[in-house]
Amino acid sequence: MTQPQAASNKQQAIPPDSLQLPPLAAYIHIPWCVKKCPYCDFNSHTSQTALPEDAYIDAMIADLEQDLPLAAGRELTSIFFGGGTPSLFSAASLDRFLQALNARLPFAADIEITLEANPGTFEQAKFSDYRAAGINRLSIGIQSFNAGHLKALGRIHDDREALSAVDMARRAGFDNLNLDLMHGLPNQSHEQAIADIDQAMALAPEHLSWYQLTLEPNTVFYSKPPTLPEEDILWSIQEAGQQRMAAGGYAQYEVSAYAQPGRQARHNLNYWQYGDFLGIGAGAHGKITHSDGAIERHWKTRLPKDYLAAGKDVRAGRKTLAADELPFDFLMNALRLVDGVPASYYSARTGQSLTDIEPLLQQAAAKGLLEPWAHQLRPTERGKLFLNDLLELFL
Repeated sequence: MTQPQAASNKQQAIPPDSLQLPPLAAYIHIPWCVKKCPYCDFNSHTSQTALPEDAYIDAMIADLEQDLPLAAGRELTSIFFGGGTPSLFSAASLDRFLQALNARLPFAADIEITLEANPGTFEQAKFSDYRAAGINRLSIGIQSFNAGHLKALGRIHDDREALSAVDMARRAGFDNLNLDLMHGLPNQSHEQAIADIDQAMALAPEHLSWYQLTLEPNTVFYSKPPTLPEEDILWSIQEAGQQRMAAGGYAQYEVSAYAQPGRQARHNLNYWQYGDFLGIGAGAHGKITHSDGAIERHWKTRLPKDYLAAGKDVRAGRKTLAADELPFDFLMNALRLVDGVPASYYSARTGQSLTDIEPLLQQAAAKGLLEPWAHQLRPTERGKLFLNDLLELFL
C-alpha cells in the first residue's frame, strides 16, 4: 500500500464541536464486461473464462472490512453497483454482498440502490431476483436505439434488445429507471440524435443521462478515431435535445443528467454536493471526511487479478487533501449542478470559510461565469457553457 502523499499546504480541520459529516454513500465496482467498447476508458476487463463471482464477493467483503473504520458506523444513503457490467453477476452474489454490507453499516430507510445493466445481459427472472434482493433502481446502458450506431459503438445489444430491456425491467417491478444515451456518434445526423431522445422519452424512464461521445486516451477510438459530426451539428443536437427533454418533462439538473420531478439520482447528487462515499471493488475510488474534518481520497488495486490476490489490504493509495486543493475539489463537483449548491455547503463540507476564496469568486463573477454567491454557488448560463474555464480559476 502506498503512503499518503505529502500535502503542499496543511488542511485546516473543522473544529470537532461544529463538524457536520456529509451523507455517506457506497460505490461498488464490478470490473468485467462481455466485450470492451472502443470508446470506454473505465476500469473494465473482458474475461474468457467463467467469472470468479464468489471469490470476488469475498474480496469485496474483505475490502469493506478494511474501510469500516473510515465509515465509523455512519448510515448509508445510497449504493451504486457500477462497472464494467455489474449485471453479469447473479442476483444471489449481489444479495450476499448487500447483506454483508448491511450487517456492518445501517441503511437509510429510503436507501437508493442502483445497478448498472446492459441490455445484452437481461433475463426476466434474473432481474426479478435483483429487485427481490433490494435493488430498487436500474441504470440501463442503451447508448442508442439505432442498430447501425450500436454496431459502430461496439455494443453487444441491438435496437430490439434495447427496447426489450426496458420492458423486462418494468415487468420485474422497477419503477425507477435511468437510460444512458450518447450523442455525437460516428456519422450521426441531427435527426438521428433527436430520434434517440424521442424513443427514450416514449419509454417514460424516470431519469435520462445524455452525454456527448468523447475520444478518451487509452481507448480504441482514441488511437483510431471514427468520423464524428461537425461542431455545428453537435451544437444543434445539444440545443435541440435539451429543448426536447424539457418539453417532455425532463428537467436538466446536472451537465448530463435530466429527470422527471423528484427523480434525480440521489447517489450522483451526493457526489456533486461533496458528500462522502466508500469505494469498494477493483479500481474503486472513495472520499471520506474524518472526525477531525480532514478530507481523504483513496483508491483500490485496479486489476481484478491483483485485487483477488491482495488479501485483506487492497488499498492502492490514499491522500489527505491540502487546504489549497479543497476549493477546486469542491467546486469541480458542485458547479456541475445547474442550480449549484447552497453557499453554506462550502464551509460545512470543506472546513474553510468562503471568504478565503473571495478574490477568486470575484474574478469568476467579473468574467460572467458565476452568479452572486451570498446564498448559492451557481454558474451563470455562460459559466455552464465554459465550465472548464470557470474551474481553472480555482486551480
